[in-house]
Amino acid sequence: MTDIPHHTLKTDLTGKVALITGASRGIGQAIAEAYAANGAKVVLASRKQEGLDAVAAVIREAGGEALPVAAHTGSLEAVEALVAQATEAYGGIDIVVNNAATNPHFGPILTSEESHWDKTFDVNVKGYFRVVKACAGSMTARGGGKVINVASVAGKAPQPGMGVYCITKAGVLMLTEVLAVELATANIRVNAIIPGFVKTKFSRAVWDSPQINEAVLKVIPQHRMAAPEELTGLALFLASDASSFVTGASFVIDGGQLVGSGLGP
Repeated sequence: MTDIPHHTLKTDLTGKVALITGASRGIGQAIAEAYAANGAKVVLASRKQEGLDAVAAVIREAGGEALPVAAHTGSLEAVEALVAQATEAYGGIDIVVNNAATNPHFGPILTSEESHWDKTFDVNVKGYFRVVKACAGSMTARGGGKVINVASVAGKAPQPGMGVYCITKAGVLMLTEVLAVELATANIRVNAIIPGFVKTKFSRAVWDSPQINEAVLKVIPQHRMAAPEELTGLALFLASDASSFVTGASFVIDGGQLVGSGLGP
């Protein structure tokens, strides 16, 4: 342990500015609250201002600092305006959490329309790219930074009725690796979190249907869905100096789903 610089052992984010997309609820909200509790100034982004204001109020009440900005990551202009507002308020960006996602089509992939593909790729893949591109200059000027892309087990294994979404999440994993290589010299580390089924509004179609919910729980060895807060420990590690030599990696948090293969008790 004596050969490891002391700062790499810390997960404190004091003095850091973190931009989190899809931050009005679910995983994004949980990560934003965790970062704020550990000292970061958080910039909260999603499409609707009302939800962001509610999350910001919770963070401020707990003693944290938050800037809620409505922005649709499917729009380049909106992303650039978001980053400009964050930079004006806090001086720059150190941490990006790409979490905003959409899934407008459910069913066999051959029943999907061109519009489904365009919308899903525009938000789930190009949206992530837009945010990183808009923040990379600020991160470089500040000596480096961290990017955490929220992917999905759907990007590692096909999920019934979610073909287009699965393909975009596989794209997120490759985007993570490409960015990790290309941004390494700027001291920007890029990693991905691969959640399994998490009980959020986004996954309501799963857990609100007894039949679908039962089928899902059967393939998860822990026989339950995750709470959003169960992703925050890894998200904090990847945002902090504790992960200073980690880049281009993808971390699965799925209760054993991908390795279980239905063989558990």
